[in-house]
Amino acid sequence: MSELLLVGRVARAHGNKGQVIVNPDTDFPADRFAEGNVLVVEQAGQQVERRIASVRFQQGRPIIALDGIETMDDAEALAGAELKLPATELGPLPAQTYYRHDLVGCEVRTTDGTIVGKVDRVEGTLERSLLVVASQRGEVMVPMIEGIVVTLDVQGREIVINPPGGLLEL
Repeated sequence: MSELLLVGRVARAHGNKGQVIVNPDTDFPADRFAEGNVLVVEQAGQQVERRIASVRFQQGRPIIALDGIETMDDAEALAGAELKLPATELGPLPAQTYYRHDLVGCEVRTTDGTIVGKVDRVEGTLERSLLVVASQRGEVMVPMIEGIVVTLDVQGREIVINPPGGLLEL
């Protein structure tokens, strides 16, 4: 199986028919949690593929029913489970858009060559993404906006930034 990527986590059961509320970990929840999609449900080291039988959104979060999860007890047992998709199923992105997993691990340096650290994770929405960079001085939050992110080379695993005064000292 190809690399599995996290797209959400089960928050809790919803109702008494086996539905669960998902905390999405994707900028494309409508695509990732569409009816008929097959997710890998990972919990306690076990992985089980389950098809999404139905989905609806409430306050931006998907409420899904998965094949084989029929009761409230079944759904409650999934609390905390990670929902993943094979990387090969994600498809291409628009220009200047990146998957979070492609950015994690990239080295971040300033335009003068100073190494800031490595991207530990990406937070926020597609429109307001922040690179969380693990540096010698702790975490540094770098907004992914034009003017601050000068070059981004996913293949070369390098991001060059031009930080405004004080950004790296926060």
